[in-house]
Amino acid sequence: MLEPKKVKYRKQQRGRMKGKATRGNTIAFGDYGLVAVEPAWITARQIEASRVAIAHSMKKGGKMWVRIFPDKPVTKKPAETRMGKGKGAPEFWVCVVKPGRIIFELEGVTENEARHLLRLATNKLPIKTRFTKREPGIKYEGF
Repeated sequence: MLEPKKVKYRKQQRGRMKGKATRGNTIAFGDYGLVAVEPAWITARQIEASRVAIAHSMKKGGKMWVRIFPDKPVTKKPAETRMGKGKGAPEFWVCVVKPGRIIFELEGVTENEARHLLRLATNKLPIKTRFTKREPGIKYEGF
């Protein structure tokens, strides 16, 4: 499972997910990509499930890049615990994804194969996504 090796602070506040992605919104490595259309927290388990789905179906055909990393800790208090007594312990890690963010990139496969592989990945994710191809200078905005 993905998680940072070391962090400066164990616990973070929840924050907000308003606005569009300003970074990671162009295809940088591959020929085809999966773009987020709505904002969400994507957990390390969901990223791993999507990655495995693509890798399993792609076999040794092409190359894949995962463009997101879960670096935000989410805390939970134990079940049936009274209010107060501080913030809970970190339970899992998430990545904050905003509209326009490239999630996965593929190279070395045909467009139809890429569409199929990225559809498998989308089924494991909690957000709406869109398939896209490399076009020089295109940033994915206006979602």
